[in-house]
Amino acid sequence: MNSYETMYILRPDLLDEQVNQAVEKYQNMLRDQGAQDINVQLRGKHRLAYEINKQRDGIYVQMNYQAKGNVVAPMERAMRLSEEVIRYLTIKLEEVSTKAKADAEEEPAEATA
Repeated sequence: MNSYETMYILRPDLLDEQVNQAVEKYQNMLRDQGAQDINVQLRGKHRLAYEINKQRDGIYVQMNYQAKGNVVAPMERAMRLSEEVIRYLTIKLEEVSTKAKADAEEEPAEATA
C-alpha cells in the first residue's frame, strides 16, 4: 500500500452540515475502496490565491491515507463531477527508507566538524 495525501477545497457558501457531509462522502468512498488509516483534517475557510469559478474563499480539507493506486482515480472523478469541490490535488507520499533516515541524521554532525 502507498501513502497518499489529498487536499481539496470546498465552496465557501456551504453550511457546516454540508461540509461534514462532503467530508464523510469522500472518506466513505476511500474506505469502501479499501483505504486504511484515513486521517481527515478540516483546515477551515481561507482566502484563495486567485479567483476560481468566481469564488475568492474556500474551505480547505486535507486527507492522509494508505491505499492502493487504483483508489485515487474514482475519488478524483467524483470530486471533478461534484459542484461543491472547487479544486483538488492528490500526491503520493514517498516512503523514507531507514538508510536514508540514518544518512540524513549524520549529515548535520559532519557539517559542524
